Amino acid sequence: MEGPTPVSSLLHAATMVCAGVILLFRVNVIMGGPILSILAIVGGLTLILAALTALHQPDFKRVVAYSTLSQLGYMVLAVSLPLPEVALFHMWCHAFFKALLFMCSGLVIHCMAEDQDLRTTGGVYLVLPLTAVCSLIATLALAGAPFLSGFYSKEPIILSAVYAYGPLGSWPG
Repeated sequence: MEGPTPVSSLLHAATMVCAGVILLFRVNVIMGGPILSILAIVGGLTLILAALTALHQPDFKRVVAYSTLSQLGYMVLAVSLPLPEVALFHMWCHAFFKALLFMCSGLVIHCMAEDQDLRTTGGVYLVLPLTAVCSLIATLALAGAPFLSGFYSKEPIILSAVYAYGPLGSWPG
């Protein structure tokens, strides 16, 4: 996190996320029902708690890093579901919008004379309009807005979780 933005972009968009998700995907066939249920609980809690933690961060790069952790929770949850392939699809989509978010935040930080505090960086869209548009698109994709990649990768995870565990989390068995 404390390194240069391109390094953070590479780590959070590709390396850090891919290794664990691909390992879980590969060993998914040998994991049984109770292990998959525990994996679903851990993934669900991770995605909620990391997203809530991201809301309280004043630093640009920390917000994006905690949102990476939240997306990793989505992927872990997806691996435990009947369609584990959607975890790989979400990992693929995540790499693109997360890299774009990190690069946009790096441009804003550079424009603000290395100030990473969200509370002091208002009005940057006037100075960097293209960066603001790209950041908005990446943020909407991260949030799962319709017609963007995050929607097409998160919606199958949510639908598969509701199908597997019921709308209110009723566990099978």
